Amino acid sequence: MNFLPMNLQYFADEKTEKATPKKRQDSRKKGQVAKSTDVNTALILLAVFLFLWIFGGSMLGEMIFNVFRKSLQEYLLMNITSANLSVMFLDILTQVALVLLPIMLVAMVAGIFASYIQVGPLFTGEPLKFNLKKIDPIKGFKRIFSVRAIVELSKSLLKIGFVGFAVFLVIWFNLEDVMKISQKSILDGFALIATLTAQMGLMVALLLLLLSIPDYLYQRYDNEKQMRMSKKDIKDEHKNMEGDPRIKSKRKQKQMEMAMQRMMQEVPKADVVITNPTHFAVALKYDDSQSDAPIIVAKGVDYLAQKIKKIASDHDVIMVENKPLARALYSQAEIGEQVPEQLFKAIAEVLAYVYRLKNKQVNS
Repeated sequence: MNFLPMNLQYFADEKTEKATPKKRQDSRKKGQVAKSTDVNTALILLAVFLFLWIFGGSMLGEMIFNVFRKSLQEYLLMNITSANLSVMFLDILTQVALVLLPIMLVAMVAGIFASYIQVGPLFTGEPLKFNLKKIDPIKGFKRIFSVRAIVELSKSLLKIGFVGFAVFLVIWFNLEDVMKISQKSILDGFALIATLTAQMGLMVALLLLLLSIPDYLYQRYDNEKQMRMSKKDIKDEHKNMEGDPRIKSKRKQKQMEMAMQRMMQEVPKADVVITNPTHFAVALKYDDSQSDAPIIVAKGVDYLAQKIKKIASDHDVIMVENKPLARALYSQAEIGEQVPEQLFKAIAEVLAYVYRLKNKQVNS
């Protein structure tokens, strides 16, 4: 007996629908976007090793030359004291920093560019917030034996294989020079090692870049899968965006009550109420300093018409029975609007009658 409701509940909670624009926007604000770290790694390595390939020789050569020059010309002549050791350390540190800072700057620019081409302009501190769910041992255990973990393991093995393959190729094609490195001078040996290292780095970066393309596609697929929503989620989101129908109904009812109250407050200020004895009532007010024609300040049908008539009677507002005119005013104009031009003549006759009646009341 309970199987059917549980089955229906399962299908209602199953996440089979694509994420809505609002869900995507909320996920993006939280930093939950499709991004492959392999793209960042590959582009950073490529940029750094290209930079070293072009500028590394001169930069490192100048640094080594300066270090040896100062060591032989200045440091050997200095007494060994704590102050002199500090000076030597700061000098060497400065030389190293002058070499490393441009490399770090290139890496930073490459990393920002890699992130930008994947997710666009995005800055959020949400992933840095402390969350106890991240250290949940049960969820951590599930992550270890998940499909994602298997994919990450496969990627790591491929990376190791690519790096080993790149190193093997570079050494294989330069095996003769490598075997003769012991016969070379220090400067030539250092230049060869630097060249081979740059070649290895560039090859590894290119291979990782190739690997990062399917990884990025997988990350997009996985992100889409994680953002999927159930029909119930979409319905709840729609409710939250537009409001619960019951709350909307109550709000609308409250607004109508307030509008009705304001309308009834205008009835005592009216010059005349034109009625159809049992069904329609329309209250008019005319002030030639504010408008060119009378304005409808209240109107109603059936119960509301009776209420307008009662308020008018309690405040001695003149009521004029005119069935066609009452119907026409009710159907052709809204509250706050001037009476239609085609009804001017009929309204003028009514107002003339009202003003004559008021003058009689004043004179008597």
